[in-house]
Amino acid sequence: MLKRHENLTGYLFMGPAILALGTFVALPILLAFFLTFQKVRLLGGLEFEFIGLRNVERLVQDDRVGIALKNTIEYVLVVVPLQTMLALLLAVTLNAGIKGQRFWRVLYFLPTLTSSAVLTLIFMWIYNADGLLNHALRWLRLPTYNWLGDPAIALKGIMLMNIWSTAPFFMTIYLAALQDIPQVLYEAATLDGARRVQQFRYITLPQLKPVTFFVVATGTIGTFQLFDQSYIFSGGSGGPNNATLTVVLLIYQAVFRDLQLGYGAAIAFFLAFLIIFATLLQQRLTERNSL
Repeated sequence: MLKRHENLTGYLFMGPAILALGTFVALPILLAFFLTFQKVRLLGGLEFEFIGLRNVERLVQDDRVGIALKNTIEYVLVVVPLQTMLALLLAVTLNAGIKGQRFWRVLYFLPTLTSSAVLTLIFMWIYNADGLLNHALRWLRLPTYNWLGDPAIALKGIMLMNIWSTAPFFMTIYLAALQDIPQVLYEAATLDGARRVQQFRYITLPQLKPVTFFVVATGTIGTFQLFDQSYIFSGGSGGPNNATLTVVLLIYQAVFRDLQLGYGAAIAFFLAFLIIFATLLQQRLTERNSL
């Protein structure tokens, strides 16, 4: 009787969290799964028509899905490694005991505290034809460039902005992990004649493997969901010439511009499976390297 009472008390305490997860996580997933097999009519009254796998077939045949997928994967493969390495470099620098450590921590972390939309607008001003970057090039008597209008450059501009703004967040995670590494290991390595580079390679990096997996996995999930910067940069079009079109922006266009809820849900499930596959692959590679 006492055990049953304790179980009931536990479920009562978990009730609000379960209710919130069910309402805002489980229910939307089930609704999206239902919409994947439907053609939804919004105007003139809400109507659902079961169309089977037609939305999935359309997804496979849609050229814009291929373009969005290519842009997204390119973005992930560039941003995740660079932001991880930059975060580790910043963390190691701060952990080395440089002067004004608190000041540098605040300075490094400022981009993370700034709104994503505000950062995007600032970088748009920098990349603008009359922006800061072209003014600097003119001052150096170098040729200026149409940074926002060139399809070959536009996505790289978003990459640079995101590496700069997200690395400080992961830096704090690395910094906490670095401070948890026992100093005894470094002292023993010093007595054995190991240099700083050797200590970093054979002590620091192996000790940081679990944290690195977390940072890379979190970064991968976040970069696959790129939306707001791409939307603001292109005005929602994914331009120039679909150069900044991402999978999430394509979902937005399908649902809110074209009012095709079923097709948008199909793309959303495709993205979810892609993220799950990438995370599991990452985990497998990490486990193999740790053997």
